[in-house]
Formats: sequence, structure tokens, C-alpha cells
Amino acid sequence: MTVRPVRSNHVHCACRFGAVALAALLAALTAGCKTNPLSDATGAFAMAGTPPSAGAGSGAGAQGEAERQRAIDYWAERYRTRPNDAAAALNYAQVLRASGQRAQAVAVLEHASIQNPKNTDLLAGYGRALADVGNYQQALDVLNRAHTPDRPDWRILSVQGAALDQMGRHEDAQRYYASALKIAPREPSVLSNLGLSYALSKELKLAEETLRPAAEGPRVDPRVRQNLALVVGLQGRFDEAEAIARADLPAGEAAANVAYLRQMLATQQEKPQPARPARAAAGKTAQR
Repeated sequence: MTVRPVRSNHVHCACRFGAVALAALLAALTAGCKTNPLSDATGAFAMAGTPPSAGAGSGAGAQGEAERQRAIDYWAERYRTRPNDAAAALNYAQVLRASGQRAQAVAVLEHASIQNPKNTDLLAGYGRALADVGNYQQALDVLNRAHTPDRPDWRILSVQGAALDQMGRHEDAQRYYASALKIAPREPSVLSNLGLSYALSKELKLAEETLRPAAEGPRVDPRVRQNLALVVGLQGRFDEAEAIARADLPAGEAAANVAYLRQMLATQQEKPQPARPARAAAGKTAQR
């Protein structure tokens, strides 16, 4: 239900199923394989020193697109005239990401991080951008340089957990989320990531228990509530899932989301299970 499982960067707004992401999550839950369903990892980094127009893109239709383009043009010019300025690079990369130009954002931040190798905000943004394009191991390497044990940042820890989840290392991811929650207890974005990680580990009840307090907090992101609806629906409680989804969606869209979830679950259940390998003959040594 963006329900697409999302990890929030606090600038997007999205409240509907992402078919590809949901299919990947369902595949992980039924087959235990590596997936990358969490394409929008939670805990990204807000732009520093942005003028009002730079956060554009949340508007609807032509107006929102025009605002987004103005933001891109503004920061492109700032970056062109000050290519080594960390703030200009961060903001330019942010608006590029918001417009879907994620590879370009990586290129901008890569150059800027070479020029500013000790700027932790820049390294954090670069690591997040790398995770955006699927370079998870490189993202982890960069994010490890973005903070030190004496100055931990819960946002970075959360993105590191997201990258580990993408790599199928859910237990490791959950340790990073736990560390983030020690710094920022009950932070909804981290709880949302942790809840989705539990879902990927097929611990749906624990996922629900983790997502509920996040979805009920005063600063709740609508996507967190939709993630809760997704996890409730995955347990077969479709009416309850639809009721949760309606808090942020029109009734018809909430119903359509749940109908889609029903269909996806039914499709997964109808797939033939792979045949189990024959047992090795008695007395033979199992291969390692």
C-alpha cells in the first residue's frame, strides 16, 4: 500500500500499492529469496539550506511539475557555478532524485564527495543515493564513513539497515534499526523499516506489533500507516487492512488496494511448489 513497502525520506508522498514492490515482497515471504522490494528506503536526508521552491514536486499535475523543474533549474545553476559546494551538490542531487534522475544524483554526489571527503552530510547523501540505484554494498561502505561510533546518526543507521534488507541480510538489518531506535526511540520511519524487515523475515505478527505504534504517533507519515495495512492484509485480515488504508486513501482506492493484495496472495498460493530433492542414499556423505 505505499503501500509499497517504503522507507521514508520525508519528502515523498505516496499512498498506493506499488505492484512490483508488493510482488517482490510476496515472493520473499513465500520463497525466502533475495529481493529488492524496498526501493525507497526510510531515513534519507533533508536538503540543507533550501529555498521554498527546492522542495517542490509535491503538488499535483502541471503545477507540481513546473515547481519541480524550477527547483532543478535553480540548483543546477548553483551547482554549475559552485561545483565543490557540498550544500549545492546535496540540494541538486535531492531534486534530481525527486524527479527520478537517480543516476545523475549519484554522479553529482560522487564528484562532491571526492572534493569534500570528510563532509559527513555529503557522504550520508551519497550513500543514500547509491542505495537508490541498487549499489547496496558500495552504499554501506560509504555510509560507514559518514558517521563515527562517538557521533552516531540514527538516519544513517536506518539507511544502512535498509541496504542490508535489500541484500537479504534481515537479521543484520534489524540490528541497525535497533541501534537507530536507541538514539531516536519510537521514531516512526525506523519502526516502519523494522516492521517491514520483520515482514521479509516472515515474522508478520512481530511486523504488525512494530508498525502499530509507528502508525499511531503524532508525526505519522501516511506511508507508515499503509505499510501497517499491508502487513495486516498479508495475514488475511482484509477488512481490517482496508479500514486502516482508508485513513489516508479514498474508500475506492483503499478497496482496490486490498483487492489487489487478495489477488497477489491468491496467485502466490496457486503457484506449484518446487519438488523437494530426493534424499541422499544412506551412507553417503552430504556435499558441503
